[in-house]
Amino acid sequence: MAENEITLKIQRFDPTMDSEPYWQSFKVGLKPSMTVLDALFEVLNHQDGSLAFRFCCRAGVCGSCAMVIAGKVRLACETQIATLLDKDEICLSPLPHQKVVKDLAVDYDLFFERLKRVKPYLVGKEPYPEKEYIQLPKERVPINEPIDCILCGSCTSACTMAWTNRDYLGPAALLKSYRFLADTRDTLKHERLDIVESESGVWRCHTQFNCVEVCPRKLNPTEAIQRQKIAAFKRKLFGRKRKG
Repeated sequence: MAENEITLKIQRFDPTMDSEPYWQSFKVGLKPSMTVLDALFEVLNHQDGSLAFRFCCRAGVCGSCAMVIAGKVRLACETQIATLLDKDEICLSPLPHQKVVKDLAVDYDLFFERLKRVKPYLVGKEPYPEKEYIQLPKERVPINEPIDCILCGSCTSACTMAWTNRDYLGPAALLKSYRFLADTRDTLKHERLDIVESESGVWRCHTQFNCVEVCPRKLNPTEAIQRQKIAAFKRKLFGRKRKG
């Protein structure tokens, strides 16, 4: 291989035509500051227009381009080719344990079904303010981290419990649940705890930290899950607080 080239070994699979996945290699000319996503566009535009992958923002914000790159779940738009030049070839495959739509693009239907179950939206206190709810800086601290989740699905794909239990909410949905449970402006605390302490909620987490390892935003879904376990346990121990 020429010094100014890199080989991409891409897992290909079209469920409408193929009985099983297969690998296909492409040589791509290197450019300064080239990312894996840039390299995929080189293949798509100049070698094989049938290659399928997802992208949107190209800035590490949308999470669309999450895939397995050189054996690790990463975002293609953030992964510099220069950091992988020690390898003879760069292997690319779709997120694991997900239904493949085509090539590197997976089906997110189950992921978003899990997310919807935790009611991922704020239900504010009444009376509703004319402009905005006021929140002190110290009240914002608990949600500073979970609010940065980009819903790329990397953590759920890496979670062994999510592989074997379709009903399990998974780390992404549970992190989003904690984001609203910890929000001082939200009014659904008990309803949210009812959801996450169910058979398919926080108690299914085996605390393996796979989700933490693969998160491109360096978030900690495991910690959020443990905090919800503590909240659920305290409610069992002391009971629900009465309103008023």
